[in-house]
Amino acid sequence: MNGDYRDVFNADGPLARVLPGYLYRPEQAAMAKAVGAALARLEPLIVEAGTGTGKTFAYLVPALLSGRSVIISTGTRTLQDQLFRRDVPLLAGALGLPVKIALLKGRTNYLCRHRMELASSQGSLLGGERGVTRTLARVVRWAATTQAGDLSELTDLPEQSSVWPQITSTRENCLGSECPQFSRCHVFEARRNAQAADIVVVNHHLLLADLALKDEGFGDLLPGAQAVILDEAHQVPDIAAQFFGRVWSVRQVQLLMRDIPAELTNAGVRSTAVAQAVIDVESKLEELRHGLQRGQGRYDWASLPDAFLDVLPELETALGAIATQLEGLGAGAGLANCGRRAGALANSLAALAEMSDDTGLRWVDASTAGLVLQYTPFEIAERLREYVESRPCAWVFTSATLAIGEDFSHFSARIGLPEARTLRIGSPFDYPTQARIFLPPRMPQPQDPAFAARFIEVCAPLLEANGGRAFLLYTSYRGLGEGVRALQARFPNPPFPVLVQGEAPREALLNRFRELGNAVLLATGSFWEGVDVKGEALSIVAIDKLPFASPDDPLLKARLEGIRRRGGNPFFEYQLPQAVLALKQGVGRLIRDFEDFGVIVIGDPRLKTKVYGRVFLEALPPSPVISDAGAAAAFLAAHQARLRPALARASQAP
Repeated sequence: MNGDYRDVFNADGPLARVLPGYLYRPEQAAMAKAVGAALARLEPLIVEAGTGTGKTFAYLVPALLSGRSVIISTGTRTLQDQLFRRDVPLLAGALGLPVKIALLKGRTNYLCRHRMELASSQGSLLGGERGVTRTLARVVRWAATTQAGDLSELTDLPEQSSVWPQITSTRENCLGSECPQFSRCHVFEARRNAQAADIVVVNHHLLLADLALKDEGFGDLLPGAQAVILDEAHQVPDIAAQFFGRVWSVRQVQLLMRDIPAELTNAGVRSTAVAQAVIDVESKLEELRHGLQRGQGRYDWASLPDAFLDVLPELETALGAIATQLEGLGAGAGLANCGRRAGALANSLAALAEMSDDTGLRWVDASTAGLVLQYTPFEIAERLREYVESRPCAWVFTSATLAIGEDFSHFSARIGLPEARTLRIGSPFDYPTQARIFLPPRMPQPQDPAFAARFIEVCAPLLEANGGRAFLLYTSYRGLGEGVRALQARFPNPPFPVLVQGEAPREALLNRFRELGNAVLLATGSFWEGVDVKGEALSIVAIDKLPFASPDDPLLKARLEGIRRRGGNPFFEYQLPQAVLALKQGVGRLIRDFEDFGVIVIGDPRLKTKVYGRVFLEALPPSPVISDAGAAAAFLAAHQARLRPALARASQAP
């Protein structure tokens, strides 16, 4: 096999024989060559692959042909399933390679038979959720036939169901080899399959937990791996920060308080002392909630009221008392595990309370789901670097958004690999022909109360010319709410279907958008990336403001403070590059195929009025930039007119 994989990617190669409509892309072959070299040399590589490169196959081909054991880590379970169920088997078959592949998810994705039995015997502890008994009965029936125990097989079990945490294990409540169901453990079986596989498909949360905690499952993932490929790698630094910090949640304590009575019953033990201790802990949790005067929101540690802080040592003592009492019972693995969990929660709470504010940021996140106490270190790059360098294997980081122009220094510094080899692969799409970037004139400043209505006003002619077919992407939930109201005022009886984030689950909304073919979707957050709508259903992506992160975000505060402490400039080193990469993600929703076309609308006037605006503009696709709404509408109308005869012929075909 040539080092450039020419035989694979040529128009008459094995990919062309198994993929309908396959097109040779020199960009894809160039990326495969670079990945192959990194795998051969066992060195790090950072690759930005523009939309349409076909980066998945560009790293899978050299991975499969390398003969090395490879871990592939993704940002989403959707891509994880796609790689395992479709892409890797398809390529392995095309290349004639007998490859062992394993899919490995975090333990909360797998059925825990022991906890399912506890839940079945203690149904009243699941709470009053409607239909919970029927749901649990369906799980029990499925458990009798499932091979993998992957809860994604239960397509009608929502992740928000109160049953979910009752039938899965966590690091804390897993009994390990002492579990009565250990011989049938789905997590252990998945780990064993992974250790025997050539290709293991994981996600970033699992990989980084394995790096940072070493005990997410049964043994380390990495010792046998010769290469680690991280797709959607732009997410890695933020996820890593979660694992290099500390988290203590009321939810963890509540689950423990629910497990203790179940394990007591399971062991046939009655203890009024333990029962009273559980009541004491639950009482302290209630005091903790009432100690936050403002209710929901995020609180810096320094701003926490005394009524809250005073409860923490009392709660620590109460948890410690439960640990001591359960240890004294000596009544089986389940109760012993509950005792260890109580002790660990007490110690973790004490550690959080004593953390130094010189090395990181502490805060409390209060929501309807409960309270979470967190500590985030100012810097994680050095920790990541240590993990990468301590394992002699190739590390490949790839995404469509890693560089600012040609500069990778922002991302490479965040992962602690400033000397890593880098490569930027441009998109094969014809952006000058396929798209226009519309910067509407006379836009008010983003903080102006009139901004939301004006943004809809400038988008309205394009929506009318295009017959809908648009994403309106907002940088905040507040902006989204204002946008929905402004759209309703402008179109009391809209000539196109309107979908709004939150009305249904993300995937359900996307499927509905594709099916309708002429909808307008208003969204924020998760719709900026990982969303793929090809064809005529989407030809406008309108973004209200430049996506600078909220200055109130504790994670952002921690990173900015870390930069200040080492004498850097937080805005130019972090806030600006992050916003540029986020904008690239949002803009990337528009052109997903060679036949796609459309207009990108960016409503923020700072693109033209601020010096840093040119950094954003230079990072956008090389499409003509226009400020004339008529020209943007005409561009859309011309493409729609060209589409109509083809669509009419397709509808009349027998």
